[in-house]
Amino acid sequence: MNDKVRNKTVVTVISRISEKPVGKEACVVVIYGMDLGKKYNLDQPAMIIGRSSKSEIQVDQESVSRNHAKIINTGKSIILRDLGSTNGTYVNDELIDEYVLRDGDFIKIGRTIFKFLSGNNIENSYHEEIYRLTTIDGLTQIYNKRYFLETLEREISRAHRYRRELSLIMFDIDHFKKINDTYGHLAGDYVLKQLAGVIKSRIRREDIMARYGGEEFAIILPEIDQFNAGQFAEKIRKLVEKTIFKFEDTKIPVTISVGVCSLAQENSNPVDFIKIADDKLYQAKNNGRNQVIV
Repeated sequence: MNDKVRNKTVVTVISRISEKPVGKEACVVVIYGMDLGKKYNLDQPAMIIGRSSKSEIQVDQESVSRNHAKIINTGKSIILRDLGSTNGTYVNDELIDEYVLRDGDFIKIGRTIFKFLSGNNIENSYHEEIYRLTTIDGLTQIYNKRYFLETLEREISRAHRYRRELSLIMFDIDHFKKINDTYGHLAGDYVLKQLAGVIKSRIRREDIMARYGGEEFAIILPEIDQFNAGQFAEKIRKLVEKTIFKFEDTKIPVTISVGVCSLAQENSNPVDFIKIADDKLYQAKNNGRNQVIV
């Protein structure tokens, strides 16, 4: 991993007067990384997050400093403070020095993401978050593979029943390993998240976008035929190519290869449907990448 010297932007967020201070009852939940779903109650005056085994919240990763950050419970508010870590502490994708946490904030330490929960019933909020983890990918905040497979099976049945069109787009990031090797895994995570956000903003409400695995994504397009699915795939390919991906003042060139498939009798089960779209994706990669194969 590339641990280059960083120009750290200090972002200190002051609580708004109109917002009620956080009560003493609060916790953080791991929503991405090792120990997925693990809850840490913030019931001590101070807790260290770090790689050290002595940390109250241990995150054993190379990108995490031994004493990375501190969570301070004043009784009126919960404060997150960076401890001069090598790779920084992020809240809602902003690099912070000290930050007053609010219910629902996302905290990123190394490659692990926590969600901060507070309020009168954090136990209920925790169980809701655990349920959410069964359908949502913690890093990209789009649907996960499990939800995608369940939805695809349902949409295939619906398309056959009502004789409606259904298309599937599979795509992945070109040379993603090179991005990780050149800029570091934190930059790779950033690219995955920004890419998901950029494309998600362009899909229809009824479309389902999911992280299929690693750097591969899928979009289910109900009532869209192969021609229009191909047109849409080309739009998102151009969109990604033109988007500026910038991590810590470094621009990272990103392109995608795309495969498109529409439902027919010979691919009427999810496994066959995915395989055809996936084969076209790999054909796009073998043909030189940054292209769509329909």
